[in-house]
Amino acid sequence: MLGMATGTFTTRPELLGTQGMVASTHWLASAVGMSVLEAGGNAFDAAAAAGFTLSVVEPHLNGPGGDAPLMGHRAADGHTFVICGQGTAPVAATVDHYTGLGLDLVPGTGHLAAVVPGAFGAWLDLLARYGTLPLADVLGPAVGYARHGYPLIPQAVATITGVATMFAEHWPTSAAVYLPHGAPPEAGARFTNPELADTFERLLAEATAAGPDREAQIEAARRAFYEGFVAERIDAYVQGTAVMDSSGSAHTGVLTGDDLAGWRPTEEASVAVPFGGYEVHKTGAWGQGPVLLQQLTVLDALGVGELGEGPELVHAVTEVAKLAFADREAWYGDAPDADVPLDALLSPGYAEQRAALVGRDASDGLHPGSPDGRTPRLPAFLSAGPDAGSRASSAGALGTEPVAGIGEPTVRPDGLTRGDTCHVDVVDRWGNLVSATPSGGWLQSSPVVPGLGFALPTRAQMFWLEPGLPSSLVPGRRPRTTLSPGLVLRDGAPYLAFGTPGGDQQDQWPVPFLVRHLLHGRNLQETIDAPTWHSTHVPSSFYPRDQVPRGLVVESRLGADAVADLTRRGHAVQDAGPWSLGRLSATGVRADGMLRAAANPRGMQGYAVGR
Repeated sequence: MLGMATGTFTTRPELLGTQGMVASTHWLASAVGMSVLEAGGNAFDAAAAAGFTLSVVEPHLNGPGGDAPLMGHRAADGHTFVICGQGTAPVAATVDHYTGLGLDLVPGTGHLAAVVPGAFGAWLDLLARYGTLPLADVLGPAVGYARHGYPLIPQAVATITGVATMFAEHWPTSAAVYLPHGAPPEAGARFTNPELADTFERLLAEATAAGPDREAQIEAARRAFYEGFVAERIDAYVQGTAVMDSSGSAHTGVLTGDDLAGWRPTEEASVAVPFGGYEVHKTGAWGQGPVLLQQLTVLDALGVGELGEGPELVHAVTEVAKLAFADREAWYGDAPDADVPLDALLSPGYAEQRAALVGRDASDGLHPGSPDGRTPRLPAFLSAGPDAGSRASSAGALGTEPVAGIGEPTVRPDGLTRGDTCHVDVVDRWGNLVSATPSGGWLQSSPVVPGLGFALPTRAQMFWLEPGLPSSLVPGRRPRTTLSPGLVLRDGAPYLAFGTPGGDQQDQWPVPFLVRHLLHGRNLQETIDAPTWHSTHVPSSFYPRDQVPRGLVVESRLGADAVADLTRRGHAVQDAGPWSLGRLSATGVRADGMLRAAANPRGMQGYAVGR
């Protein structure tokens, strides 16, 4: 099936062309990426330009001080790689420090949740290793939007409105940027961020001063950020100013300029499993990416291709997700390889064991497995159950009701969308692929650093304050991030870059997408448009770590009969409306060399472009 129209209505066409394709969660970023391809840049240049643009135009979803795991495939030699832009815990971020403050969870907002900002460094690293264009050409569009303005989307305005009181009373540096004239901006209004533009322009000036060599310029910009004026201002603010956080108290932080100076993005090998005649690639277990791979291996063992697309598929995918995410809680983290049995978790034999646990009815509880015969250990916070007193105490003065500013701005357990992370996929005419999920540095989760115009990442909330777990807080470790780009290869050749925002759902929504596309032959736009679902039975990665036993959030387009069937099976089904779940985008290469792309219509801002 080549992917042309099949008679099924889609919200947009699957794009086909020969010169290049960019798909992202914001039309401006997609257009910027395509303009770089048109100017002769490759997919790596285009992805960085789109990523820098996203950090300006979606400030409630990501920022230059956030996090950014990147995946790429270089077609010329078949090299597939991961660049880890997930920053690490500060040297002074010890369990004793947080528990000494009376905390049993790392707060979801403020200085205590800050890790080293990795996004800017990751994009620079991608450019230095694989790009071709000067930094000024790639960063220039983002500078222009910050300086001269862009239309602020309604979701961003809603987020700013939700935290306006907090800004006005507790975070004056954020109020100065996001409450012009003392009030939230209007949706669609032309919005500027002069402080951020100044920061970018100073970084470019430092780069230019390094001389004409492209790599030397990129390195000079990196030094200015991680060892120069940016690091100095972050250090002074985090160490010198106590800010209100989600614990209900004001705290200074532990992140220092030395932490930034000691960090570098790393290039690593991807992890892959076969599925449907393809290879699906993800990051290592310092992120949640392998949880998608686990689901695919177990579904393969269940014969998922024979389940059709009705309630049997929804039930099977949901039950498999519960098993895989239980393993995530027990086994994943940035710990020594000996403590993370990834090979065993992805083995066919283990998949058969897990598949045998999938019954006709919805299961309860968390049931991590025993790879290589090891005994699993869940965090005590989860073992105590969702009604444990510790969960209430961790919510502090803000209570347990989700509010803006806590955790990742993603779909809540009841399906209400509060915004998302960002995602971008690129394929160029040479067949190079990039999949990237920039996030963090959310305007609602961390105050703007004075004079810089951007906020810090709050990913430390994903650590456990319980020693001895793979995802326990340890200085220098990466938090077990939810950020999860993905690639698909076919016989070692480039096939697909894909991904979605959505926190814990980033490795749930792509499962039916891959089943429908790789096994059933639906084109990319059909698979993205199709109704989807996700489990909320698994504990959230974000403060305050809530969960809904047997919770299953569905789009109503699944149909009343399917919802009734799933309810009879014991799923606690929540109808999220017809077009509410999933933010997938994808770009790829067909077998005949034609390039393709598609993007999500939900939220009315994602877009794919190409020719």
